[in-house]
Amino acid sequence: MTAQTILPANSVTGGFEVANSCRFNIGSSDHLTRSLGGSPTSTRKATWSYWVKKAKLVAAQMIYSNEVADDNNRGYIQFEDNDSFRMVDSVSSTQLKTNRLFRDVAAFYHIVLAIDTTQGTAANRIKLYVNGVQETSFATASYPSQNDDLKILTGGQTNKQHISKVHGGAGYFGGYLSEFVFIDGLQLAPTSFGEFDEDSGIWKPIDVSGLTFGTNGFYLDFENSGALGADVSGNSNNFTVNNLTAIDQSTDTCTNNFATLNPLDVNGIVLSEGNLNAGSAGATWRSTRGTFGMSSGKWYWEMKIIGGNTPIDAQIGVGSFELAIASNGEWSSANPSVAYSSGDGSKKVNGTSSSYGASFTTNDIIGVAFDVDNLNVTFYKNGASQGAITTGFSASDTFACEVAFYGRGGGTTNGSFNFGSPPYAISSGNTDGDGYGNFEYAVPSGYFSLNTKNLAEYG
Repeated sequence: MTAQTILPANSVTGGFEVANSCRFNIGSSDHLTRSLGGSPTSTRKATWSYWVKKAKLVAAQMIYSNEVADDNNRGYIQFEDNDSFRMVDSVSSTQLKTNRLFRDVAAFYHIVLAIDTTQGTAANRIKLYVNGVQETSFATASYPSQNDDLKILTGGQTNKQHISKVHGGAGYFGGYLSEFVFIDGLQLAPTSFGEFDEDSGIWKPIDVSGLTFGTNGFYLDFENSGALGADVSGNSNNFTVNNLTAIDQSTDTCTNNFATLNPLDVNGIVLSEGNLNAGSAGATWRSTRGTFGMSSGKWYWEMKIIGGNTPIDAQIGVGSFELAIASNGEWSSANPSVAYSSGDGSKKVNGTSSSYGASFTTNDIIGVAFDVDNLNVTFYKNGASQGAITTGFSASDTFACEVAFYGRGGGTTNGSFNFGSPPYAISSGNTDGDGYGNFEYAVPSGYFSLNTKNLAEYG
């Protein structure tokens, strides 16, 4: 089943543009940490604002935590293992847990958590907003007492602020974070961070650089690839980077959202690196597909074979967005589909194999140029066209990127996808005609990267 996009997004043109996000990977324990050196502006008032696109579901994942001393003296913000949102503070068993489940992996959510324990009404002491709208349905709502000093806001020499980590090192986050703001000393409304677009009604970010951040406040825009924890609020409350590198700076953001592979649409493939790396183990075909459907336009993406048992068994191509991924086997045996196979360079069109191009293996990069308007696809090996294929697809269908791997000899096969914001180093760097994307090889004329701005214009 494909994801339901709650933020259509981010296809809004004009206004404030967000350049970068940071891509966090659970498997490599990516996180940011900062030691607090002094007293906060307030231990009763604060606001967090961030844009988040999840890559991992059904797993407890920490977004932010304040480590005071131990598990009984801390506060944190996380996604629960059932995909609900949860804020916990050790003071008075404070806890806010939503009924809403955050399971969209195809778009960004905007989260604002605003605290003011001086409020006379308990429900006003912690307010949660999602995409500009206040959340009111909670599975658990245990508010702090009036004028409580919260552990999540406590400062001091022994305290640490963490992003994608909690005290003890558990609960790492998998996905994308952009425009991460912490306001120390004020309970703000979401209109301090975003607004509804007057034409489309889509909730979109605004420039937050003029806000008052407070002593321990910070603003992470992730625009410095060499210092992803750099605070640009003016406070210099910089975070130490742990296991993140320059390649984790992404152009997949809340103002231009890129396709990824879909963890809701897999049959044994293991995804990582923001759902851009795909791996399969075992002597059987496993497959997955992308998050964005294509019903018109011309689209380009690349896949790099990372490794696996020799010879590599991989198929890359396009198929129907509507048909369910088979529980076991090659998706390319279905109709409609077109695949390019690694071992002998053959093509498989709607389940029928024939000769086509060169074989490919580890470190080769396969480009896919899919012309939905004329229903043909051209595959490229390391920039060299292998020839156009007439698909025989129906013009009424919607299509998606698909891939299948076979773990020869019970081993593994791994590939890394680039829809325009690659999880691996690019040696050359090529954009599409609108200046979007970062590809190893030249994007064919008239083809575009799969992101929401291009989809709004060409899709």
